[in-house]
Formats: sequence, structure tokens, C-alpha cells
Amino acid sequence: MGTITDMNTTRRPTCGRGFTLIELLVVIAIIAILAAILFPVFARAREKARSTRCLSNLKQLGNALRMYMDDYDGLYPWGVDIADKSLPEIWDRQPVSNPGLWRSWIAFMPLMHDLVDPYVKNHEVWHCASDKGFDVLEDAGGLPLPAHPSSYAALGSSYMYRTELTFLQASQESLADPVSVNVMFDGSGTWHGGNDWAEFRWNVLYGDGHVKTANRAQYDKGWQTSVY
Repeated sequence: MGTITDMNTTRRPTCGRGFTLIELLVVIAIIAILAAILFPVFARAREKARSTRCLSNLKQLGNALRMYMDDYDGLYPWGVDIADKSLPEIWDRQPVSNPGLWRSWIAFMPLMHDLVDPYVKNHEVWHCASDKGFDVLEDAGGLPLPAHPSSYAALGSSYMYRTELTFLQASQESLADPVSVNVMFDGSGTWHGGNDWAEFRWNVLYGDGHVKTANRAQYDKGWQTSVY
């Protein structure tokens, strides 16, 4: 007589062996190492994208300046940047022919971004994506100029302008070396570089309309190139 199998009896599934604590710690350590490698890469890529957008903004502002100048006898706009408007006393320290006279004009001059705004499609073009603000004005003896949370939010623009071009009633055609003369640039070299002078980087619009990211030496050359 055959053996009767109990049909109500079910087979209990066997469970596979799980991760041990050591194995879990190894996996976590590998993930942490990969994150430590990849996060700086992602951060650099993100900053590169922001810098590229900033360069695009300056290119658009260069085109807007050109359109403005075409409407006004080819001259740079009769306006000042956020630094001059906030700290007109910086002109007392400049080795120029008429610093006192130029300073006296500033109170009656509009801001550059207000003048050129009608020639840009979007006011956001004045906003650098890397704009983290600043506490002092660069290249001005450390004069305090708090601009937080960003220069754009506090002062209306992320970019500075070489107001000397306006004071001298210069035009693009009158520039002795338009390729080297700086016209507009980031408000702080820390936005695209490090915290040390040698590591600073600025996005710059030059007199001939081209834009590029400049290191310290290139940035200084722009200032050292005379208008005429």
C-alpha cells in the first residue's frame, strides 16, 4: 500500500543569506569614496555652466551697449556703475587729470544698468549666476561695499563698468587698443575663482565686443591699457 502524502503540508521557502555587517560597511565605504570623487567633478561642471552663462550675459550687454551707442553718436552711455554710485570717493585716489570734477558729476549721472536696460531683452541679463556678493570693493583699497545676498539683489547689477570711458567721452572707434581695454566685468574675482588673489577669475567684456574669462594678470592688463 502506497504512502499517503499530506496535501495540506506546504514547503517553507528557504531564505538566502543576507549581507553581513562587514559587507554592508564595505558597500557604504565604496559609495562614500565614489561620492567624494564625483561631487567635486559635478561642482566644477556646474560652476563652468554658470561661468558660461555669465559670459553670455556680458556678450548680450556688449550688444546692448553697441545699440545704445549707435543711437547716441557712438559714445559710451553717460552713466556710472554701482561702485562709483555707491563710493564716489574712489575717484579721489585715481591718478587722472580731473578726479574732483569727475566725482562731482557722479551725483547727477544715472546708473549704467538703468540706461542700457531698454536695449536688453530681460533684466536678468545683469545677474551673474555665480554672484555671491561681496563685502569690499576690489582694487579700491578695501573700501567697504556690502552687497548681500548678491550684488544683483543689493545693488541692481552683478557687473562693474569702466566709468572712465564715459568721463572721457570715448567711443569704440576712439579706443587705442579695443581688444585689450576692459569695459564690463564681474563685481568680484571670487565668483569664478578661489579666495586668493592669484586664483581670482573675472569674466570680462572688452572694447571690441569679445568676452573671456581673465586671470589676475589678464584682468590687470585690461585696467592698465589706456583708453586713448
